[in-house]
Amino acid sequence: MLTVRFRGREIECEDGANLRDVLLDAGETPYNGTAHYLNCRGKAACGTCAVEVDGAVSDPEPREKRRLSKPPHDLDSDLRLACQTRVLDDVEVRKREGFWGQKT
Repeated sequence: MLTVRFRGREIECEDGANLRDVLLDAGETPYNGTAHYLNCRGKAACGTCAVEVDGAVSDPEPREKRRLSKPPHDLDSDLRLACQTRVLDDVEVRKREGFWGQKT
């Protein structure tokens, strides 16, 4: 089992698990405020599940790169969409401020 550290919690998951699903299944959320209700449900369309991830995760796919290349995001921000990220080792996840989690 792998460990996802998020907001002071350690959440166990399987290798290759979807980060968004791991967080939601543990009662956590990769969303800020009303984005918890107003999101694309994991389709990489809205960008509201953007998080910082330290540790081994899957490489970004073209769909994720397209969304993160549009405002308010920036491909150089080192953010990942939780809905498109697979956990490959123990990771630490941080959510930034703002509706899309893009503010530093």
